[in-house]
Amino acid sequence: MSAPVIDTESAERVQSTAPAPRKRGKFSVHFAHYKWLYLLLLPGVLYFAVFRYAPMYGVSIAFKDYVPFLGVNASPWVGFQHFADFFSNPDFGRLLGNTLILAFLSLGIAFPLTIVLALLLNEVRLSILKRTVQTLVYIPHFLSWTIVASLSFLLFALDFGPLFLFINNVLGTDIDFLSDPAWFRPLIVLQDIWKNTGWGTIIFLAALATVDQDQYEAAIIDGAGRFRRVWHITLPGIRSTIIVMLILAIGQMLNTGFEQIYLMTNALNRGVAEVFDTYVYFVGITQGAYSYSTAVGLFKSLVGIVLIFGTNALAKRFNQSGLF
Repeated sequence: MSAPVIDTESAERVQSTAPAPRKRGKFSVHFAHYKWLYLLLLPGVLYFAVFRYAPMYGVSIAFKDYVPFLGVNASPWVGFQHFADFFSNPDFGRLLGNTLILAFLSLGIAFPLTIVLALLLNEVRLSILKRTVQTLVYIPHFLSWTIVASLSFLLFALDFGPLFLFINNVLGTDIDFLSDPAWFRPLIVLQDIWKNTGWGTIIFLAALATVDQDQYEAAIIDGAGRFRRVWHITLPGIRSTIIVMLILAIGQMLNTGFEQIYLMTNALNRGVAEVFDTYVYFVGITQGAYSYSTAVGLFKSLVGIVLIFGTNALAKRFNQSGLF
């Protein structure tokens, strides 16, 4: 009786091809298990696909001499000509300076104030007082910039505005805050703080709720005061949230807000008020330079992407949790 012959090559082929069906099986099981979560995800994916990514097709006119009658595809290709024209334009330095100054003022003043306000709210122990204050500081966020600008015009109106009269009487000056270029940036920062600081505390308050309470009890037993508990426990506990929010804020540095700037701009303060957002509107919409204004907007977006990746890499380098 002869020994059975084993086909080793066939066995190896079977082993090499065996994992594929298991992977497909795992994916189908995974999809079947989480199908309702994927269904909930679908509207968000469709929204971003239709309203965020599909319009990016129009960005191609930044590299063309766009003619509306010819359409995007038939318009002649000019490469980086619009970018070269923008960088050599005398307005480029002024726009970049105005935008960066407003961005750094907002990042250096409004962002820390959001953390400070969240810390103060977290220290309030009376629930009804805490909820009342939270409601009051959230309300301005829901007002449009048109209402905020209108209130500013009423408060600082020349000759009859309450704040105009009060400040000038106290200081003995005659400053027109709405038209003086020196007061444009302080007004913008104050509006931003009043409108958005309360709303920005929501994420930090959620992060503060996750700090281990046992650490506070141990610190109190060791005799640590309120300031030391905030400095050594609270701030380190929400450090990762602060870094993530800082990365997002830096990525939005050049987005100074079209509505707010446009509503507060007039002929007397235009020299310090005009930023990239308003420049794109005036050049692109009112003057019909669609390709040129698209190039300006694309430059601003690319700078924002670079800032996000750069800040995230810097956070990783210092062993901090980044955005991704």
